[in-house]
Amino acid sequence: MSFHALGLHKRILDAIDDAGYSKATPIQAKTIPAILEGKDLIGLAQTGTGKTAAFTLPLLSELAQKTHELSTRGTRVLIIAPTRELVAQINESIRTYGKYTNLRTAIVIGGASERHQIEKLQSNVDIVIATPGRLMALMEAGHCSFGKLTHLVLDEADRMLDMGFMPDIEAITASLPKRRQSLLFSATLPPQVERLAKKALKDPVTIEVGDRSNPAETVKQFLYPVEQHLKADLLKHLLEDHQFFSVIAFVRTREDADNLAKELHGAGISAEAIHSDRSQNHRTRTLRDFKASKIRVLVATDIAARGLDIPDVTHVINFDFPLQSDDYIHRIGRTGRAGNEGCALSFVTSYDGERLKKLERHIGKTLAKRFADDFNYKVPAPEEPKGRRPQQGKPKRHSSDRFEKSGRSDAKKAAKKTGKPDYRKRNRR
Repeated sequence: MSFHALGLHKRILDAIDDAGYSKATPIQAKTIPAILEGKDLIGLAQTGTGKTAAFTLPLLSELAQKTHELSTRGTRVLIIAPTRELVAQINESIRTYGKYTNLRTAIVIGGASERHQIEKLQSNVDIVIATPGRLMALMEAGHCSFGKLTHLVLDEADRMLDMGFMPDIEAITASLPKRRQSLLFSATLPPQVERLAKKALKDPVTIEVGDRSNPAETVKQFLYPVEQHLKADLLKHLLEDHQFFSVIAFVRTREDADNLAKELHGAGISAEAIHSDRSQNHRTRTLRDFKASKIRVLVATDIAARGLDIPDVTHVINFDFPLQSDDYIHRIGRTGRAGNEGCALSFVTSYDGERLKKLERHIGKTLAKRFADDFNYKVPAPEEPKGRRPQQGKPKRHSSDRFEKSGRSDAKKAAKKTGKPDYRKRNRR
């Protein structure tokens, strides 16, 4: 369906035309008219289907229509997303689609200057895009005014649940004006997210596109059986093929991300790690360089599985097999976006058997196995130093993985043990 048939404001349509878009995706074609009608909405669709435009376009259209009617400025739209990268992506979309309006936005995220964000919030911006932790901290400090709010968006709600943000989300939504339009977007609808929807939304319509348990149809998926100690060598071997020119490799922990990026760099492969311990400036610069093809391999933890909208990613490689089936779906959704074809490869060891079976039941298909040509799979594992118990290839588990996935910091962990306050509280995500 053409965007021009959806009832959007002319200024927004002009910006869409400038961006080179003509036809709406299924989720956009179904949700935009419902949002323009003022309905609360639950939108369920897999990553890479255009959910960001599905809510930004109609909300910008509404604001563009009513801006001249408003006697005073103030925040009308609050968008909450789980990660800094997703916040940045949403802000970029709003700038693209709202280029012919005078609407002003503010970003509220952890890892960046509070003072600058407070000044921005006090300048009567129209749209606030925020991660839950920093937003909650600024609201508790009295720096946010949402008395004129008319629209609330909860994006990637299931991911916010995974990261431990649900208490903050419930507290934030309870403090907002009751008379508002509320939109919730998610790839899945676990019970706790469903309960949130019942509290935060009023008589919502539910729009679901595709099967939420299945990855995007544009992604080819394969398994590569390999021993744990050979995974890095197999990855370097595969990267000898220049068709792997834009790759995201997912690992389980922050330490593993740093180590793998360092090993690839040592082999002459441009690689950089991205995870929650890196500063916001570093993460922004890394993503910019990856999009510009200055970095060939982005080594990421699951913190980056959602919120990265990079159209030209050719391959996703599950260097470490995901712990949860939903994580697999979100990881491989980083490729095959915007109608492009992509490829997802998963390295599997003998210790991944149960998780693999669970994944295949979840997605309803058996993944095909592949073996790399001219790769020596028979290299023995190096001997462990004397006095240490050999791991026999079993993946390491780190406390940092648990806290990254839940959204809790190591400082918060330490504070819980010692009883001392967490002075990094206000730098939450």
